[in-house]
Amino acid sequence: MNASDGHDVAQPPSGHGNRPPAASARAVSLRRFLLLGILLPVGLLVTINTFSLYNQTFGALNTAYDRTLLASAKSIGEQLEVTGYDGQSALRVTVPYAALEAFEADNQSRLFYRVSSLQGELVSGFAQLPFWRGTIPAKPPYAALVDFYDDAFMGEPVRVAVLLQPVASPQGRGMAVIQVAETLELRQALARKILIDTLWRQALLVAVIALVAVVVVQRATQPVRRLSARLQARTEGDLTPIAAPDAPRELLPLVDATNAVMARLQHLLDNQKRFVRDAAHQLRTPLAVLKVQVQSALRGDIDAHGALLEINQTVDRATVLANQMLALAKVEQLRQQSGPRGDQPSTRPADLTDLADVARTVALDLSPLIAARDIDFAIETGPAPIVSHEWMLAELTRNLLHNAIRHTPPGGALTVRIVHDTHYAAMTVSDSGPGISAELAARLFQPFSAGSVRSGSGLGLAICREITSALGGTISLDNRVAHGRVTGLDATVRLPLAPAAQAWGSGMVQNGA
Repeated sequence: MNASDGHDVAQPPSGHGNRPPAASARAVSLRRFLLLGILLPVGLLVTINTFSLYNQTFGALNTAYDRTLLASAKSIGEQLEVTGYDGQSALRVTVPYAALEAFEADNQSRLFYRVSSLQGELVSGFAQLPFWRGTIPAKPPYAALVDFYDDAFMGEPVRVAVLLQPVASPQGRGMAVIQVAETLELRQALARKILIDTLWRQALLVAVIALVAVVVVQRATQPVRRLSARLQARTEGDLTPIAAPDAPRELLPLVDATNAVMARLQHLLDNQKRFVRDAAHQLRTPLAVLKVQVQSALRGDIDAHGALLEINQTVDRATVLANQMLALAKVEQLRQQSGPRGDQPSTRPADLTDLADVARTVALDLSPLIAARDIDFAIETGPAPIVSHEWMLAELTRNLLHNAIRHTPPGGALTVRIVHDTHYAAMTVSDSGPGISAELAARLFQPFSAGSVRSGSGLGLAICREITSALGGTISLDNRVAHGRVTGLDATVRLPLAPAAQAWGSGMVQNGA
C-alpha cells in the first residue's frame, strides 16, 4: 500500500496501461440498460398488439362481408325452381349477373357462384368452383344452414359461403347447395389500411415513450454522473467521505459503501505512515549506536571481544525491534483480511484454533528461558476454540509470556491459566514481579511505551492489544495484592469463543473467567 492507492480510488491514473479503458469499454451502460429495459418490452408489446389488432380487424371484416355473401346466396336461392320430390327432384335456376351486382361493394372484388344438388351435381354457375364437402356447424352464426370457409379458385384466395337452401313448389321438393365465393382484394385492402393507420399511431406512441424514457433516464442518472465528476475532481490521496445530500435514496447504499471503503483505505494509509515513521525513528537509534560501536572497535578504543559483545547486544535489540514492528504490521494486515468481528465481511476466513493448544506450544518453545531463570512454572488449560489465525494467538501468548518471564524474579512463580464461560475464554498470565504503577498502566499499551528503556522496545503489549482488538476481545493488566502489598501482575485476555463452541460451553462448569 502506498500513497497512490488513494489516488486509485478517487481518480484512476493513466499509468495503468489499457486496463481501465478496456474495463470501461466492457462495462454495461446504466442508461442503455434502462432504455433497453423500457423500450424492448414496449416494442414487443406494440408488435404483439399490432399483430393481434390486424387479426381482429380481419376477423371483423370477414364477419361483415360474410353477411354480404350470405345475402348473395339467399338472393340466388330465391331464383330456384324444383320438379320432383327429394331424391328424384330436379333443380333449375336462372341467375342473371344483375342479381349479384348489387352485392359487390366495389370493383376490387369479384363474386363467383355455384348451385349444386346435395350429391354435388352442377345446376348452375362455375363448374371450376370446388364442391363443398364440409358440414354445417352445430350453432351457425346466422338463422340459416350456412357455412363459411376459405378456399382457392382460379389461383386466387377466396372466401366462400355455403347455404343449404330447401326448395319447394307445387311440382316438387328438394335441397340445393348454393356456394358464393368472393375474392379477398377488398378485405385485404381495408385490413392493410387499418394496419398502416395503426402502425403510424403505434410508432408515434413508441417515439413518445422513447423520448420520455430518455429524458427520465437522463435525469435519473444525473446524480451518478455528478458524483462521478466529484470523485474525478478530487486531488491525489483525498479519501475524505463523499458528501452527497442530493443523492437519491437508491444511491445512498453505494455512497455509504464507498465511504466505508475509503475509510478503510485511509486507515491503511495511516497505519502505513505510522509504521514508516516509527520504523525510521526507532531503527535510527540502534543503527547509530551500531555505527559508533563499529567505529570504536576500528579505532581500537576497546578490545575486539568487548566490541563484538556490545555489537551483538545492539543487533539483538534491533532484531527484536524489527520483528515486533513487523508483527504489529502483520496484525493489521490480518485484521484487514478478516475484518473486525461483526464489522465487515471477511475476505479470507480465519481458522478455528484452540487457545489451549497454542498456549502449551508457546510455553514449550519458551521453556529454555523459563529454566534459565529457575522459574516455578505452571499451566492450567481447558479447550477454548477461537476463530483466529493461529499466528495471532501464538504471537499474543508469546508476548505475554515474554513480559512475564522478564519481570518474574529468579526462583519466582509464573502461571498460565485458561478458563471459559458460555461466551468467552479467558487466559491469565500471572507473574510474581513488582507489578506496575497506575500512571504506567494508562500508557503501557501504546507503542514504544516500555516500562524500562533497557528492558524492551515497548511494542509487545501494543501487539497484544491490537490482536485482542482484531479478535473482538479485551486485555487488562491488574496488580495482584495480598496483605496490602503487590505480589505480582495478572495479564488477562478475554476472547470470544467460536459460535459452535458456545453451545457446549454453556453446559460445562462455570469458571471465574
